[in-house]
Amino acid sequence: MLKDLTINKKDIAIFIAILFHLCGAIGILFTFQKDWFISNTNFNLLLMAALLIWVQPNKNLHFFLFLSISFFLGMGTEMIGVNTGKLFGNYQYGNVLGKKLNGVPFLIGINWFVVVYCSGVIITKFSEWIEEKYETQGIRIKPWITTVSFVIDGAMIATMFDYNLESVAGKLNYWHWKNDSVPMYNFVCWFVISGILLYIFKKLNFYKGNLFAVHLLIIQYLFFISLQIYLPR
Repeated sequence: MLKDLTINKKDIAIFIAILFHLCGAIGILFTFQKDWFISNTNFNLLLMAALLIWVQPNKNLHFFLFLSISFFLGMGTEMIGVNTGKLFGNYQYGNVLGKKLNGVPFLIGINWFVVVYCSGVIITKFSEWIEEKYETQGIRIKPWITTVSFVIDGAMIATMFDYNLESVAGKLNYWHWKNDSVPMYNFVCWFVISGILLYIFKKLNFYKGNLFAVHLLIIQYLFFISLQIYLPR
């Protein structure tokens, strides 16, 4: 019964995610209501985070601990970046993403959770597949190798998501870089900070097979790629 309920939740969440991102892409690219769709980005991000939490089976203290750490670490590092330039580079947030604390929208902390959590689930599934292949050949991977590989691979996925997003962030008024140039240092910081969060993700004991997270990151990748290709320069 619980299994059937989880499957139903996942299917509903995937449908809602596809619907909202498809409507958003069409609205931004092909209608005269572009600004309205962009201004509702904050609602879309909140809804996707809510769906992740809703679909998550067996929610426990460790899951909410990871959510909290991701939010506060994400907000803290972004505040340092926005106000000092010592992390990420010189940039400022626009008004699209809603209310801010010290120049950083609260939604950015939520976005750190969503991106790193989805990346962690993807790498968890991939790691399990790899380990199973090795075990069938009688090879056992050392735990420290598994952990290092998990952190590096997951951080690369999270950083590539940011790289994909950066190409349209300014056009959508999410944030703006000094001289409209994204520094390589931004991606270095993304890799390191997401790597730290992924290490915590791996060590905490909660269910990490939420397949909606895999679908959500793919949907968001496709959404921003479509904007990158078709949004006027």
